[in-house]
Formats: sequence, C-alpha cells, structure tokens
Amino acid sequence: MVRTQIQLTEDQMAALKALSSKTGRSVAEIFRRGVDCVLDVPHEPSPAERRQRARAAFGRFRSGVADLASRHDDYLAEAYEKGGRR
Repeated sequence: MVRTQIQLTEDQMAALKALSSKTGRSVAEIFRRGVDCVLDVPHEPSPAERRQRARAAFGRFRSGVADLASRHDDYLAEAYEKGGRR
C-alpha cells in the first residue's frame, strides 16, 4: 500500500464517517473502493468507440421539421438569437 494525503470538505468527511459507521468499513476502505470504481470506468472512449456511438445515433431522433436538412443554418441562427430556446 502507498500512503497518500488528500483534502476533503467537512461535509465530505462527515458523510464518509457516517457511511463508515453504517457499513462497518473504514474510511480508507470506502475511499479505495471509490477509487476502484472510478478506475474501472473508461473515461475517454477510443476513436473507434466514438465512431460506433455516432453510427448508433444516426436516424434515432426526429425533429418534426421537414426542411431541417436544407435550413439547419437558419434554424441554428434563430435559436442563438432567441437565447437557445425554440
């Protein structure tokens, strides 16, 4: 094990201590488990994964606007003028 030092807010530490008391696990163990959860999730998808996600989204949404493909710039400009509301 490697010893490290971190800074938490008082609310974070209070919540960790409460969870420690409730679960019977040490604050350090809860912290290690949290770090493992963060490390187990890929945060930056690969270029291939991004392409696959983009392909999966094609055609899945409908705007209800028949001329959106030909007038998308006009609609975008209009949305910006209205502050993002349509």
